[in-house]
Amino acid sequence: MRNALLLHGTDGSPQGLWLPWLTKELTDRGWKVWCPQLPHAEAPNAKRYNEFLLSSGWAFDEDSVIVGHSAGAVAALHLLQNLPEGITVKHAILVGSFKDDLGWPELKGMFEESLQYEKIRTRAKKFTFIHSDNDPYCPLEHAVYQAEQLGGELLLRPGEFHFSIETGGEKYRQLPTVLEVVEAD
Repeated sequence: MRNALLLHGTDGSPQGLWLPWLTKELTDRGWKVWCPQLPHAEAPNAKRYNEFLLSSGWAFDEDSVIVGHSAGAVAALHLLQNLPEGITVKHAILVGSFKDDLGWPELKGMFEESLQYEKIRTRAKKFTFIHSDNDPYCPLEHAVYQAEQLGGELLLRPGEFHFSIETGGEKYRQLPTVLEVVEAD
């Protein structure tokens, strides 16, 4: 069965941004969807997130899609890196990703373990990065770098800020681009 794990960003929740909309859209199309509240999202930590996600009983397999926004995108990369040997997911879709702590103390826990791109590349059949040219938090060059490291596709969406209500307004209660990418497979 097609299944999707949706991961929110720093200080986020499953009820934030476009996640409730995407959950409903995918569920209505027959997907099994899990959009958990990540523990202590005010101070993201990859190890804590991995322990939570990998002990959840959620089945990661060749029909799995992982969608992450901001720190959730980085969490998705760490999750892929730490999946049990032999597990590969179908697609990782990373919205507003970044490759270091951006100089923010609260993000240091996302990089206590280095991202091992060669290993991550073997854990998903496809990688898509969705990024804006004017993201006020996550530089475009971070997504370009990660896409190059993972052999992924970069979808540049000019003027979309951080794909969030805080940076771009109420229109970010939906994000059709993500749904299109998920459904294109």
